[in-house]
Amino acid sequence: MMVEKFTAGVLTISDKGSQGLRVDESGPAAVSFLETEGFSVLRKAVVPDDQQQIAATLIEWVDKDCLSLIVTSGGTGLSPTDVTPQAMADVIDFPVPGIAEAMRAESLKKTPHAMISRAVAGVRKRCLIINLPGSPSGVRDNLSVVLPTLTHALSKLGGDTADCSSVLTRRSVTI
Repeated sequence: MMVEKFTAGVLTISDKGSQGLRVDESGPAAVSFLETEGFSVLRKAVVPDDQQQIAATLIEWVDKDCLSLIVTSGGTGLSPTDVTPQAMADVIDFPVPGIAEAMRAESLKKTPHAMISRAVAGVRKRCLIINLPGSPSGVRDNLSVVLPTLTHALSKLGGDTADCSSVLTRRSVTI
């Protein structure tokens, strides 16, 4: 369980889900996972695969609601309607490639389709935004990969200036 309670939002990106033609299962999976880990999920929504609408929602949740973490689900593949990474490019101040790399590396152990994921992780202001796959199992698997670093990452984004070396220490060698 996390020591500090961080605020979060879960944004599902799905044309069919936004039209009520498909039940959103990935969003509730993300909410459940995050709440179990001590996050306070303040915002939840389902939007269509529309670059401007995705970007506008992310901007509102960061700039107005000041969330610490936003996870998105869906829209990261190669389909012409998969525009989540493009919306992220419009929104983030800088990418955090190691998060997406770690998720893809772990996902490759389960499916070769992980290599065509275009999921992005990045920061807008003091908020970490992470794109996840559109399936409930993909959401849980990928959140499990990033969970060990979330508290540290969000603390740093929130202004923590403590040294990061407490986990690893260097041993001096004399010759």
